[in-house]
Amino acid sequence: MGLPQVNIVFKTLGATAIQRGERGIVALLLKDTAALGAHVLTSITDIPTGLSAANKKQIELAFIGGERTPNRVVVYVYDPNSTVTNGTPQDVALNYLETVKFDYFVFPEIEEADKTKITTWIGLQRANGKMVKAVLPHHAADKEYIINFTTENIVVGDTTYTAAQYCSRIAGLIAGTPLTISTTFQPLPEVDSVQSYTKDQLNQAIDNGEFVIYHDGEKVKVGRGVTSLVTTTQDKGDDFKKIKIVDILDLMYMDIRKTIEDKYIGKYANSYDNKVLLIQAINAYYEQLEIDGLLDTGKNSAEIDLDAQRVYLRSIGVDVDSMKDQQIKEANTRDKVFLLSRVRPLDAIEDIDMKVLI
Repeated sequence: MGLPQVNIVFKTLGATAIQRGERGIVALLLKDTAALGAHVLTSITDIPTGLSAANKKQIELAFIGGERTPNRVVVYVYDPNSTVTNGTPQDVALNYLETVKFDYFVFPEIEEADKTKITTWIGLQRANGKMVKAVLPHHAADKEYIINFTTENIVVGDTTYTAAQYCSRIAGLIAGTPLTISTTFQPLPEVDSVQSYTKDQLNQAIDNGEFVIYHDGEKVKVGRGVTSLVTTTQDKGDDFKKIKIVDILDLMYMDIRKTIEDKYIGKYANSYDNKVLLIQAINAYYEQLEIDGLLDTGKNSAEIDLDAQRVYLRSIGVDVDSMKDQQIKEANTRDKVFLLSRVRPLDAIEDIDMKVLI
């Protein structure tokens, strides 16, 4: 009878994309000697009492959020001097975080030697289908999934924070920002002052893939919502320099992959009709994202990948040279499905050129 439940799931995911995207989850890795282990917090009232004052503050910073507060903060506390059976205490913590859902990872006391390790770990999570990202201090990873926060001397009342100590705040800000807007020029009203930048220094930092905050003469705000990606390729162009775009693409990837795995794979005959029904369901999902302003209208589609299907059919001995495109589409591909999708996420308004004629 086709794929009615898959269609329903995709429509539901499309309709709730903004809500899910604007209330992300922050994962905090903390060093301490008390309250060890995992804690899932939905507000600052859930903060474990045994934590140090500094670690409690890190959780409070994450919960400030953006337009919304994060949906929750997942905290794993470990004692770096403890003894574990396999690996290190940090490895145990990371192994736990692999098993839970989160969007942005922060390690406030990260050491220089661990930055590459964490970047690699985040990359492995994404390769396995878990589209997470990290906010790291002074780490030019050149990756779309690493936010390189570099602003120092962040003064909040009587306290001055380093970039590392304020990554929790930045992660919460991003996690609490709706997918329909960006963090560019988003204010941080609690901050009194930060390191000073000239305009050229700001522009250079942003071009270098640095996420910076600065004082505009009235308030402290985000320079531009960029990832650390600087080196573009044919597969990853300038779009991947924008946090907003990467967040939309990551949400879409996880929605589509999870739905196909849970509701489609192994559950239906691999007929042309069922392939078409799946494509229609994915396109319905895109249409909902267009309605909600996440995708550019009329520029998003899924279809059978003719080129890939033709190559596969040839590899199993099918004479494709005399076949028409429709015959290629309808051909039996055993247990394989080849799809091609084109999407055009919408960025936020950030650069305005205005001519004034007199």
